[in-house]
Amino acid sequence: MSSKRRITRAFKNAKILPLNKSSKYIMFSDCHRGDNSFADDFARNRNIFNYAISQYFTEDYTYIELGDGDELWENKFDTIFQENKDVYLLLKKFHDRNRLHFIWGNHDMVYKNPKNINKHLAYYFEDALGKELELMPNASFSESILLKNEQTEQCLFLIHGHQADWFNYNFWRLSRFLVRFLWRPLQILGIKDPTSPAQNFRELIKVEKRIEKWIKNNQNQTVITGHTHRPRFPQPNEVPFFNDGSCVHPRCITGLEIENYQITLIKWHLVTQENGTMKIIKTILEGPKNIEEYQ
Repeated sequence: MSSKRRITRAFKNAKILPLNKSSKYIMFSDCHRGDNSFADDFARNRNIFNYAISQYFTEDYTYIELGDGDELWENKFDTIFQENKDVYLLLKKFHDRNRLHFIWGNHDMVYKNPKNINKHLAYYFEDALGKELELMPNASFSESILLKNEQTEQCLFLIHGHQADWFNYNFWRLSRFLVRFLWRPLQILGIKDPTSPAQNFRELIKVEKRIEKWIKNNQNQTVITGHTHRPRFPQPNEVPFFNDGSCVHPRCITGLEIENYQITLIKWHLVTQENGTMKIIKTILEGPKNIEEYQ
């Protein structure tokens, strides 16, 4: 199946969420939550991520994770949970308020199967109490989401983006094997995985061009992805192709906010204050832009 057909199928089968003046969404992707080892890129940004989503929870945002939240190519979920229990308990707060939606990517593609969602995320064992407690039963996972304005019919199409990456979509099991048993040990030594578009600029450009082509062939449908880890924020006269970046940048996490019918590319990062203390702050990278300008 071609990338065109994969993206089109995802568009037709997308879960629909409301988009209006009162909508408040925060989108992150590519957290790659791992085992807190030297190969875990998320570990250095975990405190930043936790602080950021805590702020968004307080401010009544709905959290949408655009794929590759869990690094299930390199790790077993039990290990990931034990090292990131605080993260999952924060996500549970969104889930309990019906403000949490996951999109599966290539690194957590096992979540296509509801049995795996239930196995990993429905319950967890609380050592202090010696019993199982609810985590996120019936967690909402899908391949794609449409943020749709029912009045204007304007839609924002959300996917992970690996639909335009034939190797990491069709042969994800092979990719998982290579990453877990070949590239992960080499990553500790500083050698990058050439199959990942996030670390292979040539592959990154190919993926982006395929998505851009689909957008142009589908009436300039606005698309928001992750996968490549490269933030994108087009101007209204450009191809409406956004990317929220990732949560594994060396010194920050990036994401996309939607509020007051405006979209903004932001980053959360650490700064050193004059008194020598460290502080986590949010910086606007692009926007805000009125979503209607991309119609």
